[in-house]
Amino acid sequence: MKIAISSDHGGNNLRKEIMALLDDLQIHYEDFGPQTTDSVDYPDFAKPVAEAVAKGDFDRGILICGTGIGMSIAANKVKGIRCALVHDVFSAKATRCHNDSNILAMGERVIGPGLACEIVKTWLNTEFEGGRHVRRVEKISEIEG
Repeated sequence: MKIAISSDHGGNNLRKEIMALLDDLQIHYEDFGPQTTDSVDYPDFAKPVAEAVAKGDFDRGILICGTGIGMSIAANKVKGIRCALVHDVFSAKATRCHNDSNILAMGERVIGPGLACEIVKTWLNTEFEGGRHVRRVEKISEIEG
């Protein structure tokens, strides 16, 4: 599995925690930055990750900002992306099982690193159930045009 990961300045610390987790799990990832703590605009970091996942260069993506809201909104503007804003383990599992989410968004100012790592592990290890959910995911794709 290949993961694209990025944040804005509000998610830098949590991004580093998640990258350490990915190292521990021996999961390949590419860090899309930023490499500074200066204030940056989250769409500038969400878009390249979303485009890379949509093109198939990466299997999934992880985006982090202060709340996760801005990153998820920006990522979901890219055709083929189903970015889920998640702050609990149940939702992490559900969004993979039912929505086949391909990008996970989280907020550093909302959850701590321990919970974030559990969310990421759950999200990475949960497969799409298919079945009746395929029809629903296809309907999302139809909305995109």
